[in-house]
Amino acid sequence: MTLTPFETKLYHQLTPFFARHQYVLLSEKKQFRRTTETGFQNVILSPAFYSDETMLEVNFGCRSDQVEQIAQQFLNNLPDYRPDANTLILSIGKFNGFQYFRYKIHSDDELSDVCGQIEQFFDLEGFEFLDTACTLHNLDRLLNDQPNQPSRYVYNQTHRCYKGLIAARLNHNPHFDGLVDSYRHLMIRQTQNAYEQLHFERLITYLQHYSAN
Repeated sequence: MTLTPFETKLYHQLTPFFARHQYVLLSEKKQFRRTTETGFQNVILSPAFYSDETMLEVNFGCRSDQVEQIAQQFLNNLPDYRPDANTLILSIGKFNGFQYFRYKIHSDDELSDVCGQIEQFFDLEGFEFLDTACTLHNLDRLLNDQPNQPSRYVYNQTHRCYKGLIAARLNHNPHFDGLVDSYRHLMIRQTQNAYEQLHFERLITYLQHYSAN
């Protein structure tokens, strides 16, 4: 994969910072990633190039292998992408309450300034959020506290139904049956795809009989 000059500069500036926090650059996946005992944490950098400026979106999140090993059996993701699937993912903008925030960059000086802002965000809030959010208890809480509202911690709200239920079951959430009803109705509202609904019902049946060894 060929990097753009912008990406080369971006990674060059951010790599020392993320390396100090045990994050490795995976340039082919446009992210920094830190392997954990339960999966990984990652920071994904997505530039969009226009004639006079570059817009940079920064997403961050984590993967729970325990959740994803179940979820990917029932989701229609391509096999090649399944090992890289995030359980939680949101942008810096969304984390701060801005729906469409992206960094605007016009020069090398502005790039340096943006990199400083990114580093400051992770030092002050981002890394702490990732360390706490990625426990099974907190995955359950973040995904399921408001089951009738869209979750800001995932982009695909259909996948949220799957992963929220799995996290609830693995965490022995006492409201699991209520979540089944909530997400079943949500799935019906979100998709008229009978195939999707059938897969979701199969997941429900699987989880109702699931017992961790």
